Amino acid sequence: MELIKYLTVYTMSMFKFIMGPVLGKFYGLPIPISILLTIGGMMTSVLLFTQFGEYLRPKFNLIFYRNKKKFSKRNRQFIKLWRRYGVLGVSILTPLIFTPIGGTILISIVGAKKYQIYSYMLFSASIWSIILNLATNAFWEFFRQTL
Repeated sequence: MELIKYLTVYTMSMFKFIMGPVLGKFYGLPIPISILLTIGGMMTSVLLFTQFGEYLRPKFNLIFYRNKKKFSKRNRQFIKLWRRYGVLGVSILTPLIFTPIGGTILISIVGAKKYQIYSYMLFSASIWSIILNLATNAFWEFFRQTL
């Protein structure tokens, strides 16, 4: 039964990062285990979709850049965001704003190097996993005491 809890936290972290800490606390897992499962889930998505990024880049260009003479407002915003923050900025925002899959695809499509993607996403996953697991634990304990 414990294995199912671990696999659920791990799998959900692959798709929606915040679900790892929430489910880890819900299942009563120790914080270090929940942190490791959350990081592992996100990094599994990063590894898989970084590999698929090379395959997706030409398809993405066909869909979004049919008319190369005209940039849409959305394209301009993305280019501005990318130039300002780069791989590190998007990596840091991935657990909070993007999903692990979405952030990885976004970074892969623009052609970032794999070692950058892996290292920055691991850094981001580690920091945010610790913060969100501790915050979830504190939030849970606060509401448990007030009820």
